Amino acid sequence: MGQLVAGLDGCRAGWVVVTTPAGGHGSSDVRVVPDLDPVLRDLDDGELAAAAIDIPIGLPATGPRPCDIEARKLIGPRRSSVFPAPMRAVLPATSYEDAAARSREVSGKSLSKQTFAILPKIREVDRRLTSERQNSMFEVHPEVSFTILAGQPMAFPKRKPEGRRERLAVLRIVFSDIDDHLANGFRGAAADDVIDAFVAAWTARRHSARTHRRLGGDLDERGLRMEMIA
Repeated sequence: MGQLVAGLDGCRAGWVVVTTPAGGHGSSDVRVVPDLDPVLRDLDDGELAAAAIDIPIGLPATGPRPCDIEARKLIGPRRSSVFPAPMRAVLPATSYEDAAARSREVSGKSLSKQTFAILPKIREVDRRLTSERQNSMFEVHPEVSFTILAGQPMAFPKRKPEGRRERLAVLRIVFSDIDDHLANGFRGAAADDVIDAFVAAWTARRHSARTHRRLGGDLDERGLRMEMIA
């Protein structure tokens, strides 16, 4: 089968992981894992060549990340799906009120409730990532990846029936088995999570082939690159 790559998207039960051949030929595997440990082990053991994950990596001290600004411009009508990454000072927050206050203190702006909802996963990734590990596990955004795959931004939000249909239409071109996996269903993961993990896996293929596009790339105070791969 050759080298494998993976795409990850957060879900209620942890992370959806789509593993697929880097070369694009062969079947894919879909599983739900409670944390990142098995994926990181596979990266360290050489079982995986790359893992693309839909979560902010590299957090600003203040102000927006350039990669988020670039991503919004790229996806046009879907720009609202790119939530501003939280300030690093927000990570220790234990409540939304605390997080919003910490964000206002360093940036003058509050924090969206959508961003606060994924704060535990941002903390999990931030604890495990180093600048070196970022060479094999990197940030993606599904709507950016769909725009690159389709050659244009998606016309509809992903949660509308029309949006799901158009995303599946482009994914079927590069994943012949995606419908089989979606038909199975996965405990603790919605269909949208699986779809986003598939497009992340497609981006991991591009990274492995060195045909990817990079947005941003400046460093945060930990030395992590604030970038998106597409």
